[in-house]
Amino acid sequence: MRASKGQSTVEYILLVTAVTLVVILFTTGKGSGTFQSGLGQVFNQTTQDMTNVASRLQDNAAN
Repeated sequence: MRASKGQSTVEYILLVTAVTLVVILFTTGKGSGTFQSGLGQVFNQTTQDMTNVASRLQDNAAN
């Protein structure tokens, strides 16, 4: 039982480390401009979509 628990802890630590490294590489590495630009576009589009929905809801409430 202990070996299984220890193994799952090590696997969890390795997974968290891998995800952290990927995030660091994408935000500071050679291709970070592309990643940050794409992420910015996603945020901008999401913000615009939310604004559009809020406007429609407000228009519907006024009618």
